[in-house]
Amino acid sequence: MDKKFRLEQDALGELQVPAQAYYGIQTQRARENFPISGQVAKPVFIWATVAIKKAAALTNMELGLLDEQIGMVIVRAAGEVLAGKLMDQFVVDVFQAGAGTSHNMNTNEVLANRALELLGDKRGNYSRVHPNDHVNMAQSTNDVFPTAMRIAVLKSYPVLIEALGQLEHVLNKKTDEFKSILKSGRTHLQDAVPLTLGQEFGGYAQVVAQAGQRLAQAAERLKVLGLGGTAVGTGLNAHPRYRELVFQNLCEITKLDVQPAANLFHLMQSMADMVSFSAELKNMALELTKICNDLRLLSSGPRTGLGEIKLPAVQPGSSIMPGKVNPVMAEMLNMVCFQVIGHDLTVSLASQAGQLELNVMMPVIIYNLLNSVDILTNGIQSFVKRCLTGISADKERCREYMQQSVGLATVFCPYIGYQKAAALAHESEQTGKNIYELALEKGILAEDKLKEILEGKNLV
Repeated sequence: MDKKFRLEQDALGELQVPAQAYYGIQTQRARENFPISGQVAKPVFIWATVAIKKAAALTNMELGLLDEQIGMVIVRAAGEVLAGKLMDQFVVDVFQAGAGTSHNMNTNEVLANRALELLGDKRGNYSRVHPNDHVNMAQSTNDVFPTAMRIAVLKSYPVLIEALGQLEHVLNKKTDEFKSILKSGRTHLQDAVPLTLGQEFGGYAQVVAQAGQRLAQAAERLKVLGLGGTAVGTGLNAHPRYRELVFQNLCEITKLDVQPAANLFHLMQSMADMVSFSAELKNMALELTKICNDLRLLSSGPRTGLGEIKLPAVQPGSSIMPGKVNPVMAEMLNMVCFQVIGHDLTVSLASQAGQLELNVMMPVIIYNLLNSVDILTNGIQSFVKRCLTGISADKERCREYMQQSVGLATVFCPYIGYQKAAALAHESEQTGKNIYELALEKGILAEDKLKEILEGKNLV
């Protein structure tokens, strides 16, 4: 046999595996079966899976089921991966066998072969440390994979919460910066009553704050884990005390306040908590899309659009029109949000596709969830840094639009009634004169009263 390969055997027969690989035959089969996207598990998901393996090895040693020498080298191998080593050995495509068996076996094989190496044995010599018998002891893909999903999300989403906090902070700064700038409100894309630009941005800040709160609340439900259920939720092949001890070890390793589920069958069958988390990512994306759309409208023109605000110029906007600058950072975040919305649909479809005791579509669920978290985090961070912090206002443009708005007629309703105010608005629209000019011209109210009514603090 070619020295570049070693020969391994499983239940289906023999197969050549690259000699230097830490993964083994089942991973190699997955590589051959699933050359789909070229994308492999994210590091945080690998970390979560390996954390479970380390917790299981420690637990099985405590229970006297795993030889201490073998258990300690598995724990040591797991520690190396948790520290960031051997990440290139996790090679299974994200679109793989249902339930994530290929990913689980990839992890078992890498840890087994590194453990063998630490014992001075050759990779692939599983008579001493076996991927299934030792690394996977008291476990099944069916409880390991959904547990790893939850740990991975819990480990990754705080960075998104931090990015949202930065976004909210800058929006609040803009709220204060723009607090005295009067402008016309718009509803149905038509003139409405005045407000300040600061109040508009303050609304955006609150939207972002609540999006973060809802996401954090959804994440809380992910702290309940089904580890210990093994194949179908009965805990077959696991020691009666395994669940209790493995959670103690898992909490220590992950630094997460995770807890065992009261009903293991429930968490193996249902992806509802993942769907809820995905839904909040989608809701966040919808809110951010609306904010980006507003900023693009408010900055449109600048000569022939609204032009009430100016976004920072970060790159030329056209290959043919000199001097054109586009709202590219808002457009980028729009596209990120559209992708997240698409991910949520995939999660929803995968959630209902599980049958009987197991949802086999888990790999595509965690791929989409973690991808959503990553691109939202990166998108928000770039948007804040390269767009939001540099937004400026055209005060005169805002005031001019406000003074021309027929929505100003509304402020006269308490003084002259709705019908007269409506007639005033209609005449303003017909003649092009602003509401103040018409009211003064018609002697509807004394000039000093008009000025008092139209003073900024009264308007907003």
